[in-house]
Amino acid sequence: MASLLDRSVVTCFLESDSKILLLRRSERVGSYQGRWAGVSGYIEKSPDEQALTEIEEETGLSSKEVTFIKRGKFLAVDDEAAGVRWIVHPYLFHIEERGKISIDWEHQEFRWVDPKEIDAYQIVPGLKEALARVYQS
Repeated sequence: MASLLDRSVVTCFLESDSKILLLRRSERVGSYQGRWAGVSGYIEKSPDEQALTEIEEETGLSSKEVTFIKRGKFLAVDDEAAGVRWIVHPYLFHIEERGKISIDWEHQEFRWVDPKEIDAYQIVPGLKEALARVYQS
């Protein structure tokens, strides 16, 4: 078995009125096209800085429009088929105004969902576990 390549990423969950934001990945991204995910991206800076950068890029929300709630313990998600071990740093943020979301090319749609209904979606690997580290419904 070949060794897996470690890739560190942030996954940010935005919460509003007991619902979380899920985004459906577009066909233009490098992995998991068509799957549902949180706001996510490769860590290029510190995880905390990257979380805010990804939120702004992928939703159009500035750091002033989100409130940090929690950073969860990172988790490792192995994807043998892709040859990658994702090191996922999960975050939870709260937002007041849902109507301000403006997605970029990385996603084709978004939905506000009850966290208990996440299994109804075709999600990226490890998303449910990442959510459990930052969100208690």
